[in-house]
Amino acid sequence: MTTATIRRAPADYSKGMAELLTAIGEGDPAAWDEILRRYGGLVSATVRSFRLQEADALDAIQTTWLRLAENINRVRDPERLGGWLVTTARRECLHILRQAKNRPDLLSAATEVVADSSASPEWRTVNGHTDRMLWKLVDELCPRQRSVLRMLFADRLYAYDTVARAIGIPVGGIGPTRTRALRQLRKKLEEHEILFEI
Repeated sequence: MTTATIRRAPADYSKGMAELLTAIGEGDPAAWDEILRRYGGLVSATVRSFRLQEADALDAIQTTWLRLAENINRVRDPERLGGWLVTTARRECLHILRQAKNRPDLLSAATEVVADSSASPEWRTVNGHTDRMLWKLVDELCPRQRSVLRMLFADRLYAYDTVARAIGIPVGGIGPTRTRALRQLRKKLEEHEILFEI
């Protein structure tokens, strides 16, 4: 006895953008694939024209698609979606640049090293040097990643919503930004042959 594999024909969205947006609103993943195929390059090129650091560029691209998902039922002129995406991507890039410019106080968040009084002088010297090197490498990260790490690992504990408000990103963006920052920091530590568990 043989079994036949039933294959669905791929969705055809050549009829128009309104139909495609309706399908996205109904949760059709093929419709999302089609939108990404049509406009992914345009969104990426728009963001790349701002010459952001890699992590910030990825954030801007991701947030642009998030804005589309949030506003899918409010797009007034579906045939002009490309213009809407370009405008949204530009706004996200400008927002990131403004946040980096307007938050210099976050770059100097409290990261003072407090020596362990029970440790030997030699240990305190080595540990202090290593800590200073670590924060020097953190300072080499892009402004958003640097700010997230400085706030999350400062002596004073900040809640995620406080960090998000201060840096100007959604609470849900803190975790991914932190992960990217730690990945970049790990590479820098390996380049300098410093071993840490992060």
